[in-house]
Amino acid sequence: MDVALSAGFESSLHLRAAVSGYVARDPRTGLPLSKAKAARGRNLGGLTPELGKWAALPLDLILPLATSEITVAEIPLGEGGGFANRRDAIIALHRVKEDDLESAHDALSEAIDEDDPTLRISAILGLPRMMLRRSENLMYQLVVRLDDPDQEVSNLAWETLERLAPIFPSSSELNLDELLRRDSKKERDRAFRVLKAVSKEWVEAGCQHIEPLMKDEDVDLRRRSAKLLRLITERGGAVGWDLIAWALEDTDSTVRSLGADCLPKLASTEPRIAAILVEASLGEKDAAVRMKILRAIKSLDMQNPRVARLVIDGASDKDVTLRKACISQLSAVLTGATLRETAGELARTETDPDLKRQLHALAYDPEMDGTEEEKNRFLAELDPVDDVSEQIESKKLESTTQREGHKQLQGRQVDEELR
Repeated sequence: MDVALSAGFESSLHLRAAVSGYVARDPRTGLPLSKAKAARGRNLGGLTPELGKWAALPLDLILPLATSEITVAEIPLGEGGGFANRRDAIIALHRVKEDDLESAHDALSEAIDEDDPTLRISAILGLPRMMLRRSENLMYQLVVRLDDPDQEVSNLAWETLERLAPIFPSSSELNLDELLRRDSKKERDRAFRVLKAVSKEWVEAGCQHIEPLMKDEDVDLRRRSAKLLRLITERGGAVGWDLIAWALEDTDSTVRSLGADCLPKLASTEPRIAAILVEASLGEKDAAVRMKILRAIKSLDMQNPRVARLVIDGASDKDVTLRKACISQLSAVLTGATLRETAGELARTETDPDLKRQLHALAYDPEMDGTEEEKNRFLAELDPVDDVSEQIESKKLESTTQREGHKQLQGRQVDEELR
């Protein structure tokens, strides 16, 4: 029997075409089972509402129930039984078949503006999964709900935006800059949480938002933005380096301190850039920020000639704290005679007793300045020489043995002649 004909296909060619175009879907959500892997490995579970009756609604009943064509829908016994209402259907609108997707999108768009706050909540719950299939205008409507008079609706809208923004970071409907500059501390906190979520996933998008904020006259905006710099330190590229440099040059010490926090991580990925920023910041006046910069010196590449010069110059600086930090790193950038000569020169001008002792210890050469015992350790070992008396006795014994052997030989020759 022909399998294609028995399955209702005109030929095996049609059967293969149908099989190749088959997409395995979740029976409850209607989404392709491989959807999570396709979205750059993201886990879309955070976009899916808590499972409920909406997940068991028959697909052909979702749209009629969401648009109030029917008032209630029965859940099959195999799916748990019971009845679903309009709120369940609004959440489930993203599950509809492709032919009904446009109508479902419009129904969700209308539901999010309903007078009943429970319907608006249902629409916001279903909105993230709908945006993965059809997103037109939905981000704008979500942003509008941030200022909803119902506090529960507003809170849910902010939480949803924080989850959606990293997936749609460049949405033209999301005016994140306006949200970040709101006067309300609570709303500003929420907006920066959204920016943090975006920066973790999309460093370039994060930098685009942080850059104008770092130039803003509002110090609160600069401080909040500087806290996010560590997220973009490793992958921000040249734009990220500029942002860190701006932070280190800011007039506010808190912003400079947050910029200094990025230096150790930057040293692990871009040691050359980190060395330049540390060198440019050595004139820092604030004590707390200065200590962070000095600690960052330990993270630099000590094999870099620029870093070595920075440490040597810092060891003779007027600031005792900087001298202390750099003197502790001298042995990491110099060795042997060069280390001893440099430490000796610095010791002659050093005024701090502790640092002077430390420099003398680095300049100390046991081969030249040590005790007799220490100097002897550096002497080359002599070649081993046998005792002279033993050599003489050995030669005497060898000579005696030879004479006795000669006499025995002569005796044997005489005996042979007499015979």
